[in-house]
Amino acid sequence: MTEFVLDASALLALLLGEPGGVRVGHTLPASAMTTVNFAEVVGHYTRNGGRDAEIRAVLDPLPMSLVPFDQELAFQTGILLPLTRAAGLSLGDRACLALARRLDVPALSADRAWQAIAGQAGVRVELIR
Repeated sequence: MTEFVLDASALLALLLGEPGGVRVGHTLPASAMTTVNFAEVVGHYTRNGGRDAEIRAVLDPLPMSLVPFDQELAFQTGILLPLTRAAGLSLGDRACLALARRLDVPALSADRAWQAIAGQAGVRVELIR
């Protein structure tokens, strides 16, 4: 059963040993992440010189569920744009929030800007630090 949805910032906090990462580690087996946010994590490693096999070795063993970015999730992500524009949220941020809203579970993030729009978006947000 999914209890949390992870933003890329939350998973990266765990993987990079940043503040809040330990909390994310405790929730990982009960967490889900959109494939869009997973792509952001892969992109982080690629930007920093990671190669395909190295990145897979880090990410493949992780026990969170990956949720495909389907048509309905894409639609709900788009619907969030007007609510999140002022806070500067990205497509990936909105995808995470849309999944959290769909599953009715909190989104875990390191991004404090999410707190300002969480109520309007109908999403619970828990900051990891």
